[in-house]
Amino acid sequence: MRKKIVAANWKMNLDFNMAEDLMAELSEKLAEREEDGPEIVICPPFPYLEMAIDFSEDGAFLTGAQNIHPLDAGPYTGEVSAAMLASMLVDYCIIGHSERRLHFGESDAFLAEKVKAALKWDLTPIFCCGETLDQRNEKRHFEVVSDQLAAGLFHLPESEFRRVVIAYEPVWAIGTGVNATNEQAQEMHAWIRKLIAEKYNPATAAVTSILYGGSCNAGNAPGLFAQPDVDGGLIGGASLKADEFISITRSFPARQ
Repeated sequence: MRKKIVAANWKMNLDFNMAEDLMAELSEKLAEREEDGPEIVICPPFPYLEMAIDFSEDGAFLTGAQNIHPLDAGPYTGEVSAAMLASMLVDYCIIGHSERRLHFGESDAFLAEKVKAALKWDLTPIFCCGETLDQRNEKRHFEVVSDQLAAGLFHLPESEFRRVVIAYEPVWAIGTGVNATNEQAQEMHAWIRKLIAEKYNPATAAVTSILYGGSCNAGNAPGLFAQPDVDGGLIGGASLKADEFISITRSFPARQ
């Protein structure tokens, strides 16, 4: 059975005191979750990572970074390496978020190097892929996602690929309040799983967790998480509200 995951991407939000209050509340309330519930990952801004690690010691959640540089060290002012994060015992790292692709011009080749760095240092990559509204309207959404996966992930041997989590984030739904329908999300997630089966094998496809990201909230999460190929969510704005985020983590259908 593949892992269910809900990851919080706080992006560039909250001051120190606000972050501390939110982590304290999440730590307290998530500690009460069911044992067979999803894995919870909190990805705060870099200055708050050590605080998140401290709060995670009770096992309520794991920690993740929002970005890494592909090299271990060097003259790259302002960058943070996978080696640094590994030394802090960070668990996950978001790679290839659409905002990184758009605002910082990160190419598929550069993201492939980041994936290799994360795996080298035992960080679990949450690799993001997804199409813009124009690409969907041009009916190129399957092609775009296929190309992103081929260039960013499919260079990996099967043993390493099995350590990757994928997040499908329709760019047109991020921060817009418009989310993909349940059917649109399931269609793309099933397509991604099909690509993995063709590249590797059906067994690897069956154990790969594929998350949905794109204005996922407490209202639409139950419908999205009920889809057979949606294994959780990469949550943006809704993760900044403790009660709503906790509600999202409880949105999976009961296991049979």
